[in-house]
Amino acid sequence: MKTLQNLIGGIWEDSLDDALLDVVNPATENVVARAPGGSRADVDRAVAAALRAQPGWAALPVADRVACISTWADTIAEHAEELAELECQEMGKPTGVGRTFIDGAVAGLKASAAQALSYGFEEAVSHPDGSATRILRRPLGATAVITPWNFPVPMVLGALGPLLAAGNTVVVKPSERSPLSTVRLFELLNLPSGVVNLVLGDARAGAPLAEHEQIQLVHFTGSVEAGRKVGAGTGRLLHRAVLELGGKDPVVIDSGVDPATTAAAVAMGAFINTGQICTSMERIYVHQDIADEFIDALEQAAQKYIMGDGHDEGVMMGPLVDERQRDVVRRHVADAVARGATIRAGGVEPDGKGFFYPATVLTDVDESMLVMNEETFGPIAPVMVVSSFEEGLEHASRSRFGLAATVYTNDPDHIAAAAQVSAGVVWVNQWQGGGPERLYEPAGDSGMGATGATAAYDAATRPSSVHIAARPASGGPHR
Repeated sequence: MKTLQNLIGGIWEDSLDDALLDVVNPATENVVARAPGGSRADVDRAVAAALRAQPGWAALPVADRVACISTWADTIAEHAEELAELECQEMGKPTGVGRTFIDGAVAGLKASAAQALSYGFEEAVSHPDGSATRILRRPLGATAVITPWNFPVPMVLGALGPLLAAGNTVVVKPSERSPLSTVRLFELLNLPSGVVNLVLGDARAGAPLAEHEQIQLVHFTGSVEAGRKVGAGTGRLLHRAVLELGGKDPVVIDSGVDPATTAAAVAMGAFINTGQICTSMERIYVHQDIADEFIDALEQAAQKYIMGDGHDEGVMMGPLVDERQRDVVRRHVADAVARGATIRAGGVEPDGKGFFYPATVLTDVDESMLVMNEETFGPIAPVMVVSSFEEGLEHASRSRFGLAATVYTNDPDHIAAAAQVSAGVVWVNQWQGGGPERLYEPAGDSGMGATGATAAYDAATRPSSVHIAARPASGGPHR
């Protein structure tokens, strides 16, 4: 049984604490590895290594830092299939799905790092009186990235590009539920020692890292409850935090769209990765004029999402990450049925090993139900019929969450109105659309701190200004 290690200052080493955690394959319930439980001492060592490495890393020309990151990205791309296999083993994601997201994350890492080449790390402004101001954006120093279990490799890569390209060093703490692929990711690392460090564990590592006095920024992705704790800790220190937390993302479907095509798109948004995506479609509002056709098509689409071990050919949906997560899904469905919801597809757990739950479609739902107001993070598509597009938009914004939203409409006025939804990102007619120019900050309980495009570099640097007065007139000092 492999016992995983921390990467500190370029050296793989055992935790200073003997506590170990089991890493469980959720499809078989077999223990596949053991990982450190984590400790403050491990965190202190990793932060010290990051601090030692930071001045040398920041002193490199920006183009050299970007080249180093790009070379690492190329190496990751060569091992994408292996990394997808590890993600499947540790959290159940089908290998094809994992490979698609890893490929996208590698391209994103290269693109986000390359933005450093045009970012204004130093700008000069001249004034009419002959004076000038230099605006400098310097790296923060040692930073932390704490990632969730649902996208182990993509979430790490998505956070690292701007932080590293801006000249910061990083301590990464992945979820204790899915550390295998992150360990392998850093075995492929080709950056100078100490620039990126890895500490494994649960809250015993996460809490001291988030609250460390020498960590200048914490980039955290996870639950609202944990995010509040991270934000409180960084706030006490007057340090920065970028928090991407839970979502209860709505979908508004207008009367003029094709019901079958839209249902297929919504099925993907609700069921891909077994619904374990922060931006999964978790609340569906469909116009009454096409509701019957849409629901029938969504029911048929759900039945095509074949469950099984993600290594097996033809499997479209793996297990939930563990029994705890399946309990959440089970509780939400039971609550909805008890309050009057109808199960149109799924809803019955299979026998045997593994934390499986089928793609499930619920109708006759209302907003008193847990499935409509709490994050489910599972393969559940609850559908509410609305009388108008405007009513759908109103329901979509009626949530304490505000991560993302999707709108399907062919009406130009309704496309314009989609911007009214309170969310960091609104997709119109294409879930997960957009490119490297995308810039957003979650609303409500979904987090804080703008990310994407230049905002990521603004967060990763600290601005300062140097004002240079005009030269005094010639002729020597006045008497």
